Amino acid sequence: MKNVFLSGLLAGIILLIFSVLALYITIWCFPNIATQYYDPAFNTQSNRYMIFYIHPFIISLALSWFWERFKSVLVGSFLTRSIEFGLIYATIAIFPMIWMIYSAMNVSLEMVASWLVFGLLQAVIAGFVFEKINP
Repeated sequence: MKNVFLSGLLAGIILLIFSVLALYITIWCFPNIATQYYDPAFNTQSNRYMIFYIHPFIISLALSWFWERFKSVLVGSFLTRSIEFGLIYATIAIFPMIWMIYSAMNVSLEMVASWLVFGLLQAVIAGFVFEKINP
């Protein structure tokens, strides 16, 4: 359990840095997607911004537990296992959620595609950390 918590905490720190970088990259490189967040469908209350900064730790701890349970099923090299881990997570968790959001909210396909890519990259990065710390 100690490995799960420590690797999840370290992955959370790395994913927090990645999340902030991804936020700025989206603003700079994809301004059309960034402006869509001004839609009233999105809550922009400043008292809820901490949720953005806590999210990487929640997801990394959950992914660390998932890694601990299923790491023996993943075979191959360091890179292969990390990518497969990310693809499994994206397939069973992110894609169905994105499908529901796209069908129920007025959001663009580009926006939900960016969420899918972001979630996949989060899981792959977390997989790299878990592979190094808790093989």
